[in-house]
This record gives sequence, structure tokens and C-alpha cells, in this order.
Amino acid sequence: MPDRVHLHGYRYSVYSRTARLALLSKNVEHEMVEVDPFDKLPDAYLDLHPFGRVPLLTHGEFRLFETGAITRYVDRAFAGPSLQPEDAAGLARMDQLVAVLDAYGYWPMVRQVASHGFFRPFVGEKSDRAEIEAGLAASTPVLSFLDKVAAEGAILSGRHITLADWHLAPMIDYFVRAEEGRAALARRTALQRWWDRLTGHDLLRATDPIESGPFAE
Repeated sequence: MPDRVHLHGYRYSVYSRTARLALLSKNVEHEMVEVDPFDKLPDAYLDLHPFGRVPLLTHGEFRLFETGAITRYVDRAFAGPSLQPEDAAGLARMDQLVAVLDAYGYWPMVRQVASHGFFRPFVGEKSDRAEIEAGLAASTPVLSFLDKVAAEGAILSGRHITLADWHLAPMIDYFVRAEEGRAALARRTALQRWWDRLTGHDLLRATDPIESGPFAE
């Protein structure tokens, strides 16, 4: 009997969604375990993830956290279509894009623009206009970089899916739910074209945290 795969994650986490998209792309049978990192976490979880974040992957006795490590492991460990470019330049660009998103994109695009422009109003909480403006300013160079990458065509083509697509897509999906995010994306032609191609993808719809139930397919 093959080792069982569990993905511990939070329904609304873009990083949990990225990990799940990688698993689904490789047709990996797995079970979801809902973990809210904003609640007090049990010691049992902290034993697995000492930093108390999500996602966390378990594959039999193997434990792994950090989204980039998880998605690369999934691509290497399981059969199915490759989710990484074969050429050195494409692979390097994918790695660069993931690093840029983690370092410079996630906070302004998700925690500022999307959180205050969409999510807080969605759950009936007060939003802060200053946070939206700060997020838009900080995300400007990120979007410009992503637009250039999409124009290159090595990754973010919207045709051959790589880990770059699945790292970015959940962030953009939240970002454009805010009116200000939609307007900012529309000014980047190549990036908008990528999103138009990807937005109807079956797996992206299946993992939508708003329209579907918690981690429901």
C-alpha cells in the first residue's frame, strides 16, 4: 500500500492552494487537514511545523513545510506531467519568480490590496484605504516584473502549466477581486493575457476558496 499523503493547510491561504494545485496537477491522491494558523495551534502540529505556518505536507513518515519545497517535491516524487521547465533558463526564471513573489509580492498584493480591498469587506470587517494604497505602490514593481516574464514566454504562457503558474495564480486571484487590483493588472498586457488564459482552468476553479467548500473539489 503506497504511503498516504496529507496536506495540512488553511482554506483561505494562497500558499495552501498552491500546494494543492501541484498535487492535483500530478493526480496525487491526498487528504486535506484544515489548520487555521491564526488560532492557537496544538502542540502536535507545532511538533511537525515549529513555525506554526501552512502548508505542511506529510507523505508517509516524511514531513515537509515551505511551499516552494513542497511543490518541487511533489513534482519530483510523483508521476504525471512535469511542472518545471526542462531548460536551464526557464527553470531559473521560474525559481526567480517564486522568490520575487515570496519576498516582494505576497504581502502587498494579498495582505494589503486583497485583504483590505476584498476580503475584509467580504467577511464584514473594516478595511483601511491607506493599506490598499500602500499595497498598490509596493506591488507596482512586482507587477512590472511579472509582465516582462509573461512577455518573454518561457513561463507564464498560460499554455504549459509550471509551478510558476500555481505559485502566482492564487495571489492574482485574490488581488483582482479588489477593484484596485483588477485595474492594476489590466495595465499589464502580457500578464493580463496570461490571467485570461488561466482563469478558467478546471483546477483553479476546483480550489476556489470562496466559491467551494473548505478544500472541496
